[in-house]
Amino acid sequence: MGKKTLTRKDFIKISSATAVALTVAPKYLYPLPDKQLDPKGLPTRQLGKTGISVPIIGMGCGSRFLTIESVEESDRVLNYAIDHGLYYWDTAANYEADGKISEERLGRVLKHRRKEVWLSTKVGERDGEAAKVQIERSLKRLQTDHLDELKIHSVQSPEDAAEIRKEGNVLTVLRNLKEQGVVKHIGFSGHYSTEAMMTLAEVDEFDTMLIALNHYREGAQIFETTAVPKAAKEGLGVLVMKVIRPRETVKDIAVEDLIRYALSLKHVHCAVIGMDSVDIMKKNIALIKDFKPLNKARMEEIKFTLEPFYNHEGVEWMQPHYRDGMWA
Repeated sequence: MGKKTLTRKDFIKISSATAVALTVAPKYLYPLPDKQLDPKGLPTRQLGKTGISVPIIGMGCGSRFLTIESVEESDRVLNYAIDHGLYYWDTAANYEADGKISEERLGRVLKHRRKEVWLSTKVGERDGEAAKVQIERSLKRLQTDHLDELKIHSVQSPEDAAEIRKEGNVLTVLRNLKEQGVVKHIGFSGHYSTEAMMTLAEVDEFDTMLIALNHYREGAQIFETTAVPKAAKEGLGVLVMKVIRPRETVKDIAVEDLIRYALSLKHVHCAVIGMDSVDIMKKNIALIKDFKPLNKARMEEIKFTLEPFYNHEGVEWMQPHYRDGMWA
């Protein structure tokens, strides 16, 4: 009998009725080539050592995206994003609200247009076996057999960073999937601990870091002057999130200025921004098409305006217990 030819569908197998494991084929059978996608005229930046150019705004598919009520409208938003160059999509295993599941919504479009999207999701589990179960579920929901990027979700503390790196835990799983070609690049995200983010930036396997901006508390270091340059020094692609969240407490600052501020910071490659309508997408596309970094004086003005937000203790996502997906 001839040797059976494996397909990517053979990678993921249910091992029992109650436990699921990822089974992967040798990496030489399934290389995942890097891909340069079409930004449709949008400005791009190279995402660190990945070597891939991405639009300077990425499509955030978390809480704001999940305010879209119908799947038909979310289909329209996602297709518009691809058609107009916003091909970097960021989601996560636990992005859910009111019965709406981000990965499932993306999967509806990806099953037809997977080759046109740079797809990134996140795994929240730290235990290796639990991470495998979550990753399999993500692949099924996304209707894909591979990921361009897989991030460890919401790193909380130095202790959490140490747990992630323990042999057999989630980093081991991601390392193996990367070696075997199921995942092309791996990264991590975080909101709270400068020390934890800087520690993981030194881990050779990581290719990208997604980090909250405009975020510090009394006695803490500012991410944009500590963790961001550290990640850049290590060659990581640097993506930023929570870019427009200061409007929660500083109502008189313009969204456009917040986006320009984020994209003018040194070392930032892409701002991941949640978008809930084609109209919002059109405004953001128009903003970045002619984008020029703000000068130093304007950057300082905006930073001064943000002080009330920096010192605000009541913003939910700035609390240590927060995990992405914990929106009301």
